[in-house]
Amino acid sequence: MDKKQLDDLFQNYRTTFGTVQGQNVLEDLENRLHQNTTTFSKDALEMAYLEGQRSVLLMIKNIIKEKTKK
Repeated sequence: MDKKQLDDLFQNYRTTFGTVQGQNVLEDLENRLHQNTTTFSKDALEMAYLEGQRSVLLMIKNIIKEKTKK
């Protein structure tokens, strides 16, 4: 993917999550994907799974945050 395509894709994330509906979805993802809770588990596989979910949320939030830097 070239820089233009990546910039367009990131803009799509910002547009999508910049709507009221998108903010509602993001809030739901924050609750479901452990933004404010621990992912610790004695089961290493479960912890890896939970942390994988959390990393997707953090990626989305980082893409959205880039808007304020431009």
